[in-house]
Amino acid sequence: MDNFLNIIFSPVNLVLTLLMLLLVIYWIFTMISGIDFDLDVDVDIDADIDTDFEIDTDTSIEGGNLDFEDIANTEINKEDVIGKKRKPLKWWQILLIYFNFVGLPFMFTFSAWIFIWWLCTTITTTITHTYDHSMGYVIFLAGIVPSLLLTKFFTTPFKSFFKNLNQDGDEAYDLIGRTGISQSTIAESKLGTAEIVIDKNPITIYIKSLHGEQINYKEKILIIKQSEDHNHYFVQSYND
Repeated sequence: MDNFLNIIFSPVNLVLTLLMLLLVIYWIFTMISGIDFDLDVDVDIDADIDTDFEIDTDTSIEGGNLDFEDIANTEINKEDVIGKKRKPLKWWQILLIYFNFVGLPFMFTFSAWIFIWWLCTTITTTITHTYDHSMGYVIFLAGIVPSLLLTKFFTTPFKSFFKNLNQDGDEAYDLIGRTGISQSTIAESKLGTAEIVIDKNPITIYIKSLHGEQINYKEKILIIKQSEDHNHYFVQSYND
């Protein structure tokens, strides 16, 4: 046991081991329903970057419930990476797509990559007895490529699975016309959250006021339509 600890916490393996521990803690918090953050953020970004990676976001979150699950299930879509102008892809865009960092929740692919890289480096440095030798650093760096290839092989079968899920990892439901409870006070272009209950399962979604009128915390809402980028829903107050 002491020898195992000496190996994984050796200078060569220390960085990946610490990353692994952070990811384990991260996923444990996620599985325990996540940690909520009370945010009041107003961000307006309109970027047209010369690398063909376009971001056009108008995001405001007030009193929202942003948790680790939101980050864990964040998915980079191929359309976002390529951009609206459909120009030739840059090398880093091709790498993101090829190694499945695009089309799958980013943290899922990233965690798989770090774990496989850590496993490859630890096993190889143990077999070669280089975990406390300068040659071990060469093995550490050389492990990037095979670990990425193994990550692609491991994550590819999950693509069809995640295509059938929405952002929160639940089965995709048609939410238009459903009612829920606002978890934020929103108005104008403010982005907030709402809770929808389907088959006794609560689902959290991002919402904006349809016509900009104020919707209060714990007020009942009606979902009217989904945004073009599929990131949130437009809602209005609803009285039974």
